[in-house]
Amino acid sequence: MPSAIAAILAALALTACVTTPTGTPPLNEPAPTPPPAATAAHGEVIARNDRLLIYVPVAGESLRGIAARLLGSEDRDWQISEANAGVTKADPGQPLIVPLKPMNPVGVRAGSFQTVPILCYHRLGTTGGKMAVSPASFAAQMEWLAKNDYRVVKLSQLTGYLEGKEPLPPKAVVVTFDDGYESVYKFAYPVLRKLGLPATMFVYTDFVGAGGDAVSWPQLAEMQASGLMDIQAHSKSHRNLIERTAGENDERYKRNLDSETAGPRDLIEQKLNTKDQVRHYFCLTL
Repeated sequence: MPSAIAAILAALALTACVTTPTGTPPLNEPAPTPPPAATAAHGEVIARNDRLLIYVPVAGESLRGIAARLLGSEDRDWQISEANAGVTKADPGQPLIVPLKPMNPVGVRAGSFQTVPILCYHRLGTTGGKMAVSPASFAAQMEWLAKNDYRVVKLSQLTGYLEGKEPLPPKAVVVTFDDGYESVYKFAYPVLRKLGLPATMFVYTDFVGAGGDAVSWPQLAEMQASGLMDIQAHSKSHRNLIERTAGENDERYKRNLDSETAGPRDLIEQKLNTKDQVRHYFCLTL
């Protein structure tokens, strides 16, 4: 009897496997074709040479959009504005000069030349004496720059400008931080991120990750990865590089200088996968 039951169950299972389901099979209708994606309208280039082109915009275009498409970065919109007597918008049908090469890379004009302020901060907080700025004051200063048409540029851009290779926008300004205090990460970085303003932070590597009010390597990595904060070397231990310690001869002094300068650059490159671009010398404190 058990063998008969097993045979019946096996037959039922086999039947279930080959039984055709009842009901009307679904139609194999092709999936509907999605509508083509809308593309932004662009104007027309009506003339060009190796230094500039003439572009006629259409409705809906902006100087930033034109700069992004024709010059590679929307932040170069000021170059289009400067080449067209300071226009602030792209009027449909009104030709615009779009410079393909810097028109004035050194910022020298008849009777004037361009200067670039560097705002150097250390720590943010309500204590710390003249080396500290309150978070509210820092936020107000950055907002004032943004509202008054100042262009905060990277320190690497300033280097190109000083070498006569890259022009800077009118009212350009640089923001830097010294030493490596965690308050920069806690208070300054959120403000810069909100306003889209770049800055450079110079750290002395013995201080990084030391606890207390020191910034950590993960915090530096996060700021560096944002593209807004450029992390560069201040020194190793923040020692006075123009004074020798007691008993420090020429050979030892040179070796210590190398440790204070080259060592931190190598460590930052290793920790943050970045390249050293600028040298830290001195600054004025706000």
